[in-house]
Amino acid sequence: MQLREALARAIQQLEDAAVGSARLNAEMLMMFVLGVGRAYLYGHPERELTSEEAESYAEVIAERARGVPAQYIIGHQEFWGLDFLVTPAVLIPRPETEHVVEAALDLAQGIERPRIVDVGTGSGCIALALASELKGADIYAVDISEDALDIAKTNAVRLQLGGRVTFRAGDLLDGFADDEFDLVVSNPPYVGECEADKVQAEVRKFEPRVAVFGGPQGTEVVTKLLQQARRVLKPGGHLLVEIGFSQSEKVREMARQFQDVDFVEDLQGIPRVLVARKSRG
Repeated sequence: MQLREALARAIQQLEDAAVGSARLNAEMLMMFVLGVGRAYLYGHPERELTSEEAESYAEVIAERARGVPAQYIIGHQEFWGLDFLVTPAVLIPRPETEHVVEAALDLAQGIERPRIVDVGTGSGCIALALASELKGADIYAVDISEDALDIAKTNAVRLQLGGRVTFRAGDLLDGFADDEFDLVVSNPPYVGECEADKVQAEVRKFEPRVAVFGGPQGTEVVTKLLQQARRVLKPGGHLLVEIGFSQSEKVREMARQFQDVDFVEDLQGIPRVLVARKSRG
């Protein structure tokens, strides 16, 4: 079977399965199977696939057609210009989470050796992105999932950042000292169990529930995180938390014991990241 024919069949199969961006997915998975770039696909449409290549491609297309995210199939996702390994043990890093990194970098300016903790680190994307930019920072990354921590540690080694981040297993900020950090950053679970039917099927079925759902209403984990962050932040330190669509007013009320409460908007103008400062008093 020629490459062009395999692609055409795959696109049709993905469209029939209502997979969005069918052509992009089909091409991405073909590049993965062949180990080539997109230019090769367009430059060699007549290439005959070997039986092994055709079989492997059929298998990954079938996985994508049943809803498995492409990132889990190929095992990689780019974030902050870095290549992260991802498995079903971790949430797939998303572009909107880069707003957390951007805001943290702005606040870290002028702090000689900032102490930062990334809560619910997952793949390690936030902690390692910050480590790649802040050479002198003292960064911790915590997650309740040992499997997720294994992936984060592997990513740290692959990205040659292993010596810049300390990984710790734990539930949110349990075990950390009072007045310890300049910044607490987090992309916590914030989807409510009550709104599970509104979540994309592939997220609901394949991404780790502990990283997606934050309790019956979705704000239970965030509530606990805000309480703990006030304890571990240094006076004047900042909390940065990614939040869900339409949660800004509720989260603003939850953060009333902080000062200078504000939100960073995403590219669509949706409040995406809570930024709040602990009082110096």
